[in-house]
Amino acid sequence: MPRLNSHDDFTPLKEVIVGSAANYLSHERDVSFELFHHENLTGFRSDWAYPRLTQAAAGHRESWAIKERYAEELHEDVEDLAATLARLGVTVHRPLPLPPDASPIAGLGWEAAPTPALNIRDNTLILGDEIIETPPAIRSRYLETRLLAPVFTAYWQEGARWTTMPRPTLTDNSFDLSYARDTATTLGGPTEAIDDPQPSPYDVGLEMMLDGAQVLRLGRDLVINVAQENHTRGTEWLQRHLGHQYRVHRVWRMADNHIDSMVLALKPGVFLARHEGIRDLMPEPLRSWRYIVPPEPDAGAFPVYDDYEDLVLTSPYIDLNVLSVDEHTVLVNEDCTGLAKTLETEGFDVVPVRHRHRRLFGGGFHCFTLDTHRTGGFEDYLS
Repeated sequence: MPRLNSHDDFTPLKEVIVGSAANYLSHERDVSFELFHHENLTGFRSDWAYPRLTQAAAGHRESWAIKERYAEELHEDVEDLAATLARLGVTVHRPLPLPPDASPIAGLGWEAAPTPALNIRDNTLILGDEIIETPPAIRSRYLETRLLAPVFTAYWQEGARWTTMPRPTLTDNSFDLSYARDTATTLGGPTEAIDDPQPSPYDVGLEMMLDGAQVLRLGRDLVINVAQENHTRGTEWLQRHLGHQYRVHRVWRMADNHIDSMVLALKPGVFLARHEGIRDLMPEPLRSWRYIVPPEPDAGAFPVYDDYEDLVLTSPYIDLNVLSVDEHTVLVNEDCTGLAKTLETEGFDVVPVRHRHRRLFGGGFHCFTLDTHRTGGFEDYLS
């Protein structure tokens, strides 16, 4: 296995981890899940996003079953994604599959059923030759990176550095609720605000939480989306850890959490962006780049779900979550024809890949993958 080397999202991809959808049977709904999916995006509203969820009392948890057909079709599509990347000459690694009878995991004062390592971009950040496990914000995903441990260990044995950010306790009072409660930014998102967090003998106050998918990697420059105090603390830790080697740029509330369905770098000087207003939210040095804005999603390109039985977790803009194989080749959902045509017009080679139930499982191709070896180096793309 070659040494870990990944500084960006667009130079030629040589090795990648593709997540696993095996035994994705349910969503574990509790205060952490409800807060994470409280999607309120500055300057944006989807009028046909997804139904509101019932308000969950703090401390309450319930298992929201996923229909077997959807789970099976997700598994098929993820396996096809892995096969497509292999056909393109990329070495593909896989996490351990979650067993069908996986025991619940537990922290101090909480318990949750684990989820498979599917959206693996979330809980890990790769910077050059360093694996950084980031502090999770959802209880059911607390041990998710353990399913990636065999792959991480192999890279470590070949010389990679391996760091774990401080793990939050994840009591009810660990979470900054301001984003969900701030009426100035609440635009009719999918979940209702979480009220009345319950005290715990394990409370330590607000804790750091930061997903790798909140970070846009551009060589020595990192653009990090910060929407509340948990993110602020995680970003501060990361900045101190990295020292002066990286330039860390914070963007304020571009999204509730992840940045990679809002803006992705396709190559130096070119971004794929959800809307033209993204430019004004970016750090000043990056506002002169070209921003490709695809047409609005076609409502007919998505399966129709039952408002009362199917828990839809992402907006229709999830298909912007593409994966670049190199500066010319981009994997795009085969149902997102408007985006594909836009990229082809811009001179990119589009590889269509099936992904039917992206709105039920909270991720696209970028979310499902973690690139571990690209040929690009520690470049300064801003100078």
